[in-house]
Amino acid sequence: MAYETISLDATPGGIAIITLNRPEKHNAFNAIVIEELTDAIETLTEQTTIRMVILRGDGPSFSAGADLEWMKAAASYSRHENEEDAFKLAEMLRKLAALPQMTVALVHGAVMGGGAGLVAACDVAVAMKDTKFRFSEVRLGLTPATISPFVISAIGPRWAKALFVSAESFDAAFAERIGLVQYVVETNEGLLEMEEYLADLASKAAPGAIHDSKRLVQDFAGVAIDQSLSHETAKRIAARRVSDEGKEGLSAFLEKRKPGWAE
Repeated sequence: MAYETISLDATPGGIAIITLNRPEKHNAFNAIVIEELTDAIETLTEQTTIRMVILRGDGPSFSAGADLEWMKAAASYSRHENEEDAFKLAEMLRKLAALPQMTVALVHGAVMGGGAGLVAACDVAVAMKDTKFRFSEVRLGLTPATISPFVISAIGPRWAKALFVSAESFDAAFAERIGLVQYVVETNEGLLEMEEYLADLASKAAPGAIHDSKRLVQDFAGVAIDQSLSHETAKRIAARRVSDEGKEGLSAFLEKRKPGWAE
């Protein structure tokens, strides 16, 4: 589909870049943004040549959260209509988190509400040091319900509860401390350097192994460590060892050459 609010590009090296493209609105969410992000994510899910997906925002902010006009419209919806509307956002975030590729959020400016949800749903996040974050929903009489599973997974229940109920603004250094982002850089050049660094890491890793590693975290976080879990983890590494990627990776290591996916 032709996009109005985002752009989707890919490099010859297999890096896909989704850019939120409403700079005049600080890349605020509305129904069209959610629909177009969903379409782009679904498209990338099927692209085996794509090794890493980058999410960034054009203009002064990564994303300032919900669009005011969209929120006004939702105020007149029935409860059922609101539920359907919110489900689309929740599903978009779920599909982003489930992408088989390494996903990277490169953020700057304002990262509010749903924008912070995008960051939490990505595998890796890099923020410029002057980025400002906030979960501001309670100030509007709302809750960050649809983004909450991803935020709780990223920063844990204790900090999630504190930031949800206080709507406190925090900077990139604090976001790094609590785990919402993993890296903080000083400049735009720093963002580009981190993009290149992470792309290099992605190019050296087997695509299927990346996907399966992401599923390990998704499936085993918070699960009791018992004998049944030991059996399940043993099954998964055994499947990897006999896979084409596993055999190629071991052969390449023993033969002191690059594996096929890194050439």
